[in-house]
Amino acid sequence: MTITLWHGGTIYTMRKENEKAEAVLTDGKKVFDTGNLEVLLSKYGDSIERKINLQGKTMFPGLVDSHMHLIGHGEKLMRLNLSGMKSKEDVLNSLKQQCSQFSDNEWIIAEGWNENEWNAPELILADDLDRIAPNHPVLIKRVCRHAIVVNSKAMDMLNLSEDMAEPAGGVIGRYRNGRLNGLFKDTAQDFVLKAMPPVSEEYLRKSMTMAIQDCHRLGLTGVHTEDLNYYSGFEPTYNTFLRVIEKDGLALKAHLLVHHEVVDEMQERGYRFKTAEGLVEFGPMKIFADGSLGGRTALLAHPYQDDPSTNGVAIHTPERLMELVKKAREYEMPVAVHAIGDLAFEYLLDAIEEHPPKEPQRDRLIHAQILRKELIDRAKKLPVVLDIQPVFVTSDFPWVIDRVGSDHMKYNYAWKTLLEEGLKCAGGSDAPIEELNPLLGIYAAVYRTKLNGDPAVYGEQERLSMYEAISLFTKGSAFAINSEYERGMIQRGFYADFTVFDKDPFTVTPEALLHTRAVMTVINGEIVYEV
Repeated sequence: MTITLWHGGTIYTMRKENEKAEAVLTDGKKVFDTGNLEVLLSKYGDSIERKINLQGKTMFPGLVDSHMHLIGHGEKLMRLNLSGMKSKEDVLNSLKQQCSQFSDNEWIIAEGWNENEWNAPELILADDLDRIAPNHPVLIKRVCRHAIVVNSKAMDMLNLSEDMAEPAGGVIGRYRNGRLNGLFKDTAQDFVLKAMPPVSEEYLRKSMTMAIQDCHRLGLTGVHTEDLNYYSGFEPTYNTFLRVIEKDGLALKAHLLVHHEVVDEMQERGYRFKTAEGLVEFGPMKIFADGSLGGRTALLAHPYQDDPSTNGVAIHTPERLMELVKKAREYEMPVAVHAIGDLAFEYLLDAIEEHPPKEPQRDRLIHAQILRKELIDRAKKLPVVLDIQPVFVTSDFPWVIDRVGSDHMKYNYAWKTLLEEGLKCAGGSDAPIEELNPLLGIYAAVYRTKLNGDPAVYGEQERLSMYEAISLFTKGSAFAINSEYERGMIQRGFYADFTVFDKDPFTVTPEALLHTRAVMTVINGEIVYEV
């Protein structure tokens, strides 16, 4: 093991607010000591083998994204990205150009359309895609990934018929005459996605490699990621993690959420919660309780203000959700449940109260965007972590106010209230739904303004301090996986995972924070990225 001295910059330990160390000494994978530079040199000078001068940069404990989809992020990097487009016409023109580069019958898949960001928020449907791509099967994924649209060529190739029945927890879009319009929401997406041609091992490897390289570039030392149910099944996907991270040596600490549809296979193969192979470990059982606000499938306790005909979609009945939580307990696993709407959150609390996790495990309530005070009070009494994505503030406002209704907004995106009420929170991006850069999430948590220069502050009373915001991605992410005694701070005995930025987030302006970048990423004491 190599004894390394890290010095010459601003080093925040994150043990408490404003605590800094002048230098850090690491012994292989762990932090050996911290403190005054001269003291460390006098105590350990003869044994120090390597000295890393930070050149005035700012070092933190390694930042970790507590909720994302690693392979999906890699796919986004490889595919046509629709997220920055400002109109239906822009999307269709880009898709038409993409088709011109591929032979007939080759699949065209694009990511990230978001009609709420357009001046005219009109959906793109099958007829629109047919006009620009009559000879290519086309699939476009909405930014939330809770809705997709395919063209007629794709529906023909996948044998999707007009008489298909709508599944529980899903929506199949139709034109007024009953003809399929290509829109599939939530569980209805399975009709399309599970009929798609299987992806190759090389495709998975390339996607994951690109995603991890991007994590390193952004200063992320670890991710909590959910991928195991979407790419040719559990085993090929898990083997890709082992191949890329362990065999290829592309280091990243990957905590794997296990979708309930593949948890049996995980158990049959002898894996358990927290089973680890190198840097890859198994996490909780993942469940979806509802959909998204963008697609009006997040499950609310009241009708949507801009469409009173619906209050969203329950992916599972309350009884089925209870059964799934109980199943996790039988496997001695915590759960991580996607719950955006307040009614979905309520159903989940019912299930956890009835079937609490085994100590010291903690359940994870992912997103927790639309809440009520009584739900917060109930959650405080349970062993749960709220897995929040602060960057949603910058993407969902102001349209979410009209969608949910101003009378129902008091406890929505209420990050400061959650912390003040004593709830533990972790911070993630939900990439590829949102941008992976953790500094965008930190910016959103602290300033609660959009990224386009609009000065409006959405929920000023819910702004976090810079320390609270960075803690979400350090101590918060560690606490979510019962690793708070070995990760998330720069402290003796903790892992030597560090993120080094070119600027100090505590001292820069809001605009400068958006232009801050990672210049070094360190995992287990080894530099995996450096500018």
